[in-house]
Amino acid sequence: MSLNYHFKVEQEVGSSTYAFFGFNGTAGVWRMAALNEAGGWKDRTTVEDMDLAVRASLKGWKFLYIGSIKVKNELPSTLKAYRYQQHRWSCGAANLFRKMVYEIIISEKVTLWKKLHLIYSFFFVRKIVAHIVTFMLYCVVIPICVWVPEVEVPRWGTIYIPTIITILNAVGTPRSLYLVVFWIVIENSMSLHRCKATFIGLFETQRVNEWVVTEKHGDASKDKIGTRQHGRLSFKLTERLLVLELCVGLILLVSGSQLLDDILHQPFLIDNYFIFVPGSFLH
Repeated sequence: MSLNYHFKVEQEVGSSTYAFFGFNGTAGVWRMAALNEAGGWKDRTTVEDMDLAVRASLKGWKFLYIGSIKVKNELPSTLKAYRYQQHRWSCGAANLFRKMVYEIIISEKVTLWKKLHLIYSFFFVRKIVAHIVTFMLYCVVIPICVWVPEVEVPRWGTIYIPTIITILNAVGTPRSLYLVVFWIVIENSMSLHRCKATFIGLFETQRVNEWVVTEKHGDASKDKIGTRQHGRLSFKLTERLLVLELCVGLILLVSGSQLLDDILHQPFLIDNYFIFVPGSFLH
């Protein structure tokens, strides 16, 4: 669902409206003149393909997305590989924004509208704000509301807007709509990982240039020895035990249990109607 949204919305719409999208190394054809004029490949971030795309765009080159051409792609085979991939994408994009925001502002070959699209929509909203807001809202603010009743979050912020965003992200993959609940769960569980990686990229801390190739087991050319070796390593307890995620999950579980207990033992008001459930005490 996430990759379909990336291709069908971000890339195709970016191509048709701004003649730009973040090239991600999959099924792309480049002109040598564009590569040379943009300065070639650079290893200053972990998203060197996106880096090249932004630099070529600032030189005036346009990008064309052709949705009629289909190619096979492969998803990460394990949760460990997926976490490393998401860390690299989130950290690298935030770090690239830090390095290139000034270059985008002073660029003379692109219009002001395209600069706004690059800085605000492409980088700031999608690559930074989205990761931070998702984690802070669902894993911090809402649990606080359970323990501190004075903190209130409007219904449109917790229900309406997230529902609309989820539907718009998932509608591009209609064959998998029955999995949307599981998709929401895994996306929220990854929000902590992406939020942490975003701050690492923005402040260029120790893991900013960490590069771990995403392992994919469907490659027929991969020898069986390597596959067996990976199978043995993947069962290490230190790799399976994600302490930080478990701590956040425990906080959410306790907060949810407390909220359920409050609902079962107290009457509550919904749209000016008192709802009494078994076990509630009527004052």
